[in-house]
Amino acid sequence: MTTVMGICRSFRDRAFARFFHCFPCLSDPARRSSWGLKVTFVMLHLIFVGILFVFDGDLIEKTKKEPWYTALYLLLLLATLVQYFITSSSSPGYVVDVMRAVNETNVIYQKSSMASKQPASSQNGSLNVVIEGSQSGRNFQGSNPSSWTKLVMDMYPPGTSIRSCTCSYCNVEQPPRAKHCHDCDKCVLQFDHHCVWLGSCVGQYNHCKFWWYICEETALCLWTGILYIMYLKANISRPWWKDAIMILLLIALSISIIFLLLLLLFHIYLVLTNQTTYELVRRRRIPYLRRIPERVYPFSKGICRNLYNFCCVRSSIYSLEPLPSSQELEEK
Repeated sequence: MTTVMGICRSFRDRAFARFFHCFPCLSDPARRSSWGLKVTFVMLHLIFVGILFVFDGDLIEKTKKEPWYTALYLLLLLATLVQYFITSSSSPGYVVDVMRAVNETNVIYQKSSMASKQPASSQNGSLNVVIEGSQSGRNFQGSNPSSWTKLVMDMYPPGTSIRSCTCSYCNVEQPPRAKHCHDCDKCVLQFDHHCVWLGSCVGQYNHCKFWWYICEETALCLWTGILYIMYLKANISRPWWKDAIMILLLIALSISIIFLLLLLLFHIYLVLTNQTTYELVRRRRIPYLRRIPERVYPFSKGICRNLYNFCCVRSSIYSLEPLPSSQELEEK
């Protein structure tokens, strides 16, 4: 018996080794989990939509008479899936990347002796670092490796300890609004939350993509729910088990719609006030936000400006926000 088990285990190991040799992208457990999540996500959509087309003969007839209706629905389904993959594969923006960009900029300036007021860029010229608010226009020219440290410390009030701004996991200085994600094992700029469905963090770079994904997913679920209700209300004789399946799926769909609508409204509020989920939920645990009244939004620049910054974020620009001064907080 032991020999048989050993042979089976050896055969299994060789089979897995050959499979991972053919598909090296799946050799990493984290990647396998990510791919499994994406496959599950696509399968759920295909099940909810596919059963509708299989069961509902009226919908098929309507497709023949009005093909544009089904075409728009399937286009929304495709757009939602594409937006999901775009969002899940996008970077939220990591502190280590902006730190590298600043340090590379300092090296470039030292070598080329450029003017200090010229916009900072990385070595390949594709990345810019911009500090908003009253600190804008700060020059990134430095003469020592601690230039990033000085840049970060200048964003905090005078007297702030460098230890309180240093991540105990990454050992890098975090600018305001950054937080270490234990799932990604990196510090994320403007950390919002780690999304289990996406398998990645939502931060400065992909928050807008995430919002559009929620919006499209909500619209798709609402439209699908309407089609389910139309099917159940139709006076057509059909097996009871079909109705049972459709009712169960409609219940699951209704729960998803409620969750998505609340999530969409919540993130609209965050966008209009320039907050993140982490800042709102953990406000009393964030040292530099504890003394600020709850009704004061320290990083808000007005609804219009907040919307512009959120919608027009560019992946080639790192935007850092210093803490507002006491005078600026009083004006808010």
